[in-house]
Amino acid sequence: QEVGGKNYEASMTHVDSFIKELLSSDAMKDFSRARVYLDKNYKSQEQFTALGCCYFIHESLKNIQQFDFKAKKFRKVFGKEVCSDALLSAATLEKEKFPQDYFPESKWSRKGFIRTRWALADCAFDLVNIHLFHDASNLVAWEKSPSVYSGTRQKALGFVLDRITDQRFERLPYFIFGDFNFRLDSKQVIESLCSMASVQTVRSADTNEVDKLIFRESDNDRKVKPFTASFSGLRSQFDRELSVFKERLHEMDISFPPSYPYSEDSSQGKQYMNTRCPAWCDRILMSASAKDLLPENEEKSITYDNIGPNVCMGDHKPVYLYFRLSTGAGKPHANKHKCCVVQ
Repeated sequence: QEVGGKNYEASMTHVDSFIKELLSSDAMKDFSRARVYLDKNYKSQEQFTALGCCYFIHESLKNIQQFDFKAKKFRKVFGKEVCSDALLSAATLEKEKFPQDYFPESKWSRKGFIRTRWALADCAFDLVNIHLFHDASNLVAWEKSPSVYSGTRQKALGFVLDRITDQRFERLPYFIFGDFNFRLDSKQVIESLCSMASVQTVRSADTNEVDKLIFRESDNDRKVKPFTASFSGLRSQFDRELSVFKERLHEMDISFPPSYPYSEDSSQGKQYMNTRCPAWCDRILMSASAKDLLPENEEKSITYDNIGPNVCMGDHKPVYLYFRLSTGAGKPHANKHKCCVVQ
């Protein structure tokens, strides 16, 4: 997500050297093939998504193929390739930015998806990297339930699902991963946490627009109620955005804490920022047919968790899904290979 970071014009120059070092590192020496796709062309406002996809293939996998969307056939994967300058013409991926009228106030931002298709022995599937719209304003998000931002994300995710299951190509199992920007229902969360609190409205001296809302407890010396209360029991109640797609998308049980918004102070790896209500923005979802590829009755061999729980990873904690993929799903004595999808 966000190749080059938030300040991509200044930071994009570091991306190539980072990828080069990653590909040649000792940690990746047993991964003999790789495909890296980097959307770095920030000067193309109509196309730029800042998405990056890195796929590493272990030397133990003898027969893995990637789909050519132009020729409509699979091709065997050899060597290591990095593609960044001509993603739109690359045959091995589909990259799309959401239509401009999907963007809040029709202003361009870096939101879209990249899709690749793979075949491992006799098992084929799609991998889709996605970045959906964020909450631009806490105050607007609080106005109604569900928020206007939730509706925009729902529309964009529906667009992606329709696109990857249309009639142009054979329908296959798919995994969708990335920053969905799913948020807890802000209005419901605040009403739940602050049911006994009084509200103080603070307006801007220049415009008289509402600048902030302060919730004070009616007792306890009228202290300001902390927004980052305990969220351990709130996800099941207020993490509702995925429920709209419950017939189309599935997810493993979540046991990790909210993936956003963490402090970007390198010494505060476990500390949330107070700017947003913590939420499970970063997810790995799958179609029903993709879920069927995961091993049955082998919960211990499936791990859905975050990365770097105790160290600073930026304002988002990446998440990963690790499992053993049955290449002949449903067939007796099927070979199994380790798979890891990292957001």
